[in-house]
Amino acid sequence: MSIETSLTSRKQPREPLPLWAGGLAIVLALWFVLYGQLVPFSEWVVTHLPLERGSRLEEAIRFFAYDTPKVLMLLTLVVFVMGVVRSFFSPERTRTLLAGRREGLGNVAAAGLGIFTPFCSCSAVPLFVGFVSAGVPLGITFSFLIAAPMVNEVALGLLFALVGWKVALTYLCFGLGIAVVAGWVIGRLKLEGWLQDWVKDIHAGAGIAIPDERLTFIDRIKLGFEAVKDIVGKVWIWIIAGIAAGAFIHGYVPSELLASIMGKNAWWSVPAAVILGIPMYSNAAGIIPVVEALLGKGAALGTVLAFMMSVIALSLPEMIILRKVLTLRLIAVFVGVVGAGILAVGFLFNLLFH
Repeated sequence: MSIETSLTSRKQPREPLPLWAGGLAIVLALWFVLYGQLVPFSEWVVTHLPLERGSRLEEAIRFFAYDTPKVLMLLTLVVFVMGVVRSFFSPERTRTLLAGRREGLGNVAAAGLGIFTPFCSCSAVPLFVGFVSAGVPLGITFSFLIAAPMVNEVALGLLFALVGWKVALTYLCFGLGIAVVAGWVIGRLKLEGWLQDWVKDIHAGAGIAIPDERLTFIDRIKLGFEAVKDIVGKVWIWIIAGIAAGAFIHGYVPSELLASIMGKNAWWSVPAAVILGIPMYSNAAGIIPVVEALLGKGAALGTVLAFMMSVIALSLPEMIILRKVLTLRLIAVFVGVVGAGILAVGFLFNLLFH
């Protein structure tokens, strides 16, 4: 039973709206106060540790002490806000919106919905089956499944906060472009016969009923907090691991080495970054601190974004999960089409931002 269903299917005593609104305002105010103290906090940490001033270890620890609370706080705020927004877009309602759409416009709609209804790779199998059972065309389904992990609110929010709105906006445009074009190409190839047999045998039109009763404002606030508990509770360890990797890069990896591997003049850096990113397991929140550190060391923007996209959209664990519903031939087509789009983005960004 979904959270929305549980909230709407049972009667609850009416709760005072002013109390919830006031409490939420206090929490948000406290968030902004604490966020403004992150720089002094990181300086306090390094000054109270027996570190050699100006050493690489000091730089790495300062980066870690500043970015860890910053990314976790940003993630908490973004997940809460989008948890409220997602209360309007249940998976069942999303399937209803996409079912029967024509290719082209359907791919655009699916990719756009992917921003507001992000799901992790662990949800790929039930989502895929649910979409197919609801009659959503295969290409449109892939547009959604590409956009949902790659162009989600966490990636955009953290990119905006850490590296600026220009990078976030360009990432949004090109990420959606990959999702739309890749899904359209897969749809044009008519590869429904390459699904696993048990998926093809599912009767179209099966689905889960959408609750008729509207959620209240308090219900949606609760869903926001529930999203924080669920999502942040699952990914915080990966975020800290990503920040630790970023801190190591920031403090110890020479700029010259990164420039030679991910620099603008190394033509092979983009495909190398994509190949390197595929076997890694992370999410947008965990990989963005690494992206920030790589950019700070002078790595080319297109190469770094290609690396990030491959980690998020073409991770090996996701391919293993999708193997339950897709044949190897269809997985190969999926990786090839999406990989080609990521390579194009990497080369184009390096050309535009040289």
